[in-house]
Amino acid sequence: MDSPEKPPPSASLHLWLGFRNWVNKLVGNQPQSSRDLVDVMQDAQKRGLLDQEELDTIQRVLQVSELRVRDIMIPRSKMVVVEKDSPPEEFLPILIESAHSRFPVIDGDRDKIVGILLAKDVLGYFEQGAKGSFNMREALRPVVFIPESKRLNVLLTEFRASRNHMAIVVDEYGGVGGLVTIEDVLEQIVGEIEDEHDVEEEGDMVYQHGENEFVTKALLPLEEFNAFFDADFDVEENDTVGGLVVKSFGHVPQRGEVVTIDSYLFEVLHADSRRVHLLKVSKTEPIPEQTTFLH
Repeated sequence: MDSPEKPPPSASLHLWLGFRNWVNKLVGNQPQSSRDLVDVMQDAQKRGLLDQEELDTIQRVLQVSELRVRDIMIPRSKMVVVEKDSPPEEFLPILIESAHSRFPVIDGDRDKIVGILLAKDVLGYFEQGAKGSFNMREALRPVVFIPESKRLNVLLTEFRASRNHMAIVVDEYGGVGGLVTIEDVLEQIVGEIEDEHDVEEEGDMVYQHGENEFVTKALLPLEEFNAFFDADFDVEENDTVGGLVVKSFGHVPQRGEVVTIDSYLFEVLHADSRRVHLLKVSKTEPIPEQTTFLH
């Protein structure tokens, strides 16, 4: 989720577009698929025409066109929201604690999002000392709804054209599934964007993505994975669930690759040329119901 007072993302957008143009000029019409294009780039890196960081960035640019909103969105349960009828004195602590700059405003429940509130608008209210005269209706910005199946490259273009920084993600039934920000998309290209408000490895290490389906960070210690999923993987062989998956593949997998280990199916949701970042986990038999998520 976006943080306050971040620099405009225009430089990152130009970087993305510049890389696309540069790649097209470099390889012409030779590659017949994205896989062919990656092979060309890897060969260029081996010959010293690109360094590893440049190669990673190019691969992330290509990957953005394959990722969908559902792969990176902030899930509904983790959205920080503000009640429409709450007075500023009541929701100000929420704004301060989260350190975000934009907040969905709901009317009763999370399926009824009526607008987006900017933290700077609330700060202006307190600066003027006009307690009691804050008008939520006037402060609300329009909310943008998008389907969870939308591709990230399309979303980035829409963000750029509309100058919106946040969109609410809805499922096929019209229910709110989560939210996504322009920062979330840009991080898929330039890597994690951190500032003084970010905490290393902040957020749940495991969260539920669907019935009998979970998303886990690859850095989750294998011992904790075993405890959470009632599994029995050898912790002497691997320290993390990502290490377990990479060892099973025999190489660093790409997004979309799947592997079955014992009775667990692992799908790679996010990876670069050096390591896996995010995994989807499901099991042939229902995973024991959990009352809490790992932090």
